[in-house]
Amino acid sequence: MLTRDAPAAPPIDIAALRAREFSRLTETGEAYLDYAGAALYGSSQLREYQALLAAGVFGNPHSEHRPSRDSTNAIEAARERVLRLFNVTAATHAVCFTANCTAAIKLVAESYPFSARCGLLLSADNHNSVNGVREYARRAGAPVSYLPISTDLRLDDPTDALAHAARAGNGLLAFPAQSNFSGVRHPLTLVDDARAHGLHVLLDAAAYVAAAPLDLSVTPADFTVLSFYKLFGFPTGVGALVARRDALAALRRPWFAGGTVTYASVQHGRHRLRDSHEAFEDGTPNFLGLAALASGHDLIDRVTLPRIASHTAALTAQAIAGLSDLRHSNGAPLVRIYGPRDRRDCGSTIALNVLTDDGAVVPYDVVESRARDARVAVRGGCFCNPGAAEAAFALDAARSAACFDALGDRFSVERFASCLESANGVGAIRVSIGLANNASDVERLIALIAAFQH
Repeated sequence: MLTRDAPAAPPIDIAALRAREFSRLTETGEAYLDYAGAALYGSSQLREYQALLAAGVFGNPHSEHRPSRDSTNAIEAARERVLRLFNVTAATHAVCFTANCTAAIKLVAESYPFSARCGLLLSADNHNSVNGVREYARRAGAPVSYLPISTDLRLDDPTDALAHAARAGNGLLAFPAQSNFSGVRHPLTLVDDARAHGLHVLLDAAAYVAAAPLDLSVTPADFTVLSFYKLFGFPTGVGALVARRDALAALRRPWFAGGTVTYASVQHGRHRLRDSHEAFEDGTPNFLGLAALASGHDLIDRVTLPRIASHTAALTAQAIAGLSDLRHSNGAPLVRIYGPRDRRDCGSTIALNVLTDDGAVVPYDVVESRARDARVAVRGGCFCNPGAAEAAFALDAARSAACFDALGDRFSVERFASCLESANGVGAIRVSIGLANNASDVERLIALIAAFQH
């Protein structure tokens, strides 16, 4: 946080940054607006990584020779860098490296001591990777409940709902710091509220940390999950579970694998898990991928997250203003933007639909197709977030249940939309802005949408 006397950081020189790190965007003519799907890597990351591989000899870290130890050192350096990112230390937190954010969530889901008195509380706004935790809870006979969201896609009175759920016993609350659907940033104070009620907290930080600092010494989530390609684009196939050590000790792994045990006996049918993070990192870690994290952190550190936050917020405001001003010739709005009208406490993700002059929704795949032809990279669909989609599109629960039952294994989005007969449509266009974007990208988006005017 800036003090009264501290000067504000200068804005990003986006022209210089794009020339230095993202010149391929100019060369390909792509307006890349899908940062919620994956960030773009910078050229410096590739150069630094190539130099590392060219000069080094890295072996399987489960051995004791020098190439093995070099890999182990790279992994431990990556672990320390993640702790630094979240402003915590190894004294209080452990970093368990995984294949991605989903795998990190599953580590918690499969190991959490769910029971009839230890339930699961989910926010209605969650990625499906978090929604899937409920299947582990149900298998254990644990109660599952939801924090509802309102029509503006914010959590609806979460404090009272949290207290009500906690009365059923201890358990786990899981919610995203930032919605991957609407960009809404849910209150991080919910972490303290939940812990005060005796609940553990699983915080999905995947969409949040790309443009906002997250201090886990201030926001004491028990389990925090992320994928690094959402933060700085490269490498893919590496995520992390950042866990408070006391919370990690409460998990009980349902199996063991190579690298997780101090011993395993076939004769005696016994095994002993390693301590802390080592009990949760199955098999050979992605040691070459983990070695690549340093160059990504370096790029983010050079630019700084506060400057990225200011940059993306300004472009998002430009996009919101430009899209909101679009009208058909009869004065009807051309665009419906989902989420809070004031965009307070929102990140740089915008979910929208294009409307006809009589207010009907233009199918998102039509818009997505035109965007692809115009080399404007956006995403269409429900973005693996059914709760936010159901609220945004005001789906009638009874009608949608009847459609699910009627369609069965013939389900498709097109058939579901036809069955619903809803004027609100099913699916949307998601625009998500990141470090490499500039004002021209936003202008191209607005021009693309304006072409639907009548």
